[in-house]
Amino acid sequence: MKLEILEKDKVYHIYNRGINGETIFNTDENKRYFLKLYLKYLECKVETFAYCLMDNHFHFVFQINNEKEVTQALSNLFNAYAKAFNKQNNRTGSLFEKHFKRIQIENEEYLKNVIQYIHLNPKHHLDLDYKSFSFSSYKAILSDKPTHLLRNEVVHLFENIDNFIYCHDFKNEILSEKQKLE
Repeated sequence: MKLEILEKDKVYHIYNRGINGETIFNTDENKRYFLKLYLKYLECKVETFAYCLMDNHFHFVFQINNEKEVTQALSNLFNAYAKAFNKQNNRTGSLFEKHFKRIQIENEEYLKNVIQYIHLNPKHHLDLDYKSFSFSSYKAILSDKPTHLLRNEVVHLFENIDNFIYCHDFKNEILSEKQKLE
């Protein structure tokens, strides 16, 4: 399988999961450490729209600032986290599936849908309240606290903060009804 090259100024949905679907975040501290490494390795290389860290997988949507360095930075992030996780849990071997998945986002409508999908992950994977989930960018978008996220750009995509909330609630209702029918 040929992997898509990450290109400067393009927006991507990046995601991966634990090998064989295994847990990659045992604790909230693991998730905080992963986000700390994310900033360390990627802060100057990407602009982040959204993220969500679940126990066995993660999602990010970001725009590439520096194409030559971002793939190596992602590799460094994943390797640094895997080494720390393996040491902490007295395990060896791969933590993540072989290659992180990447989908280029080519239009605003798709970007809005991916952001909502990522934010709704806690609800539709673990039946958790996505609005209060600590390891998603949803609350940070609503907050007025400083953030590394592209908060204003995300709000602008949805026109305003009220519509951002409405669109998430509406998408959540649709997905909930769909789950009931399955």
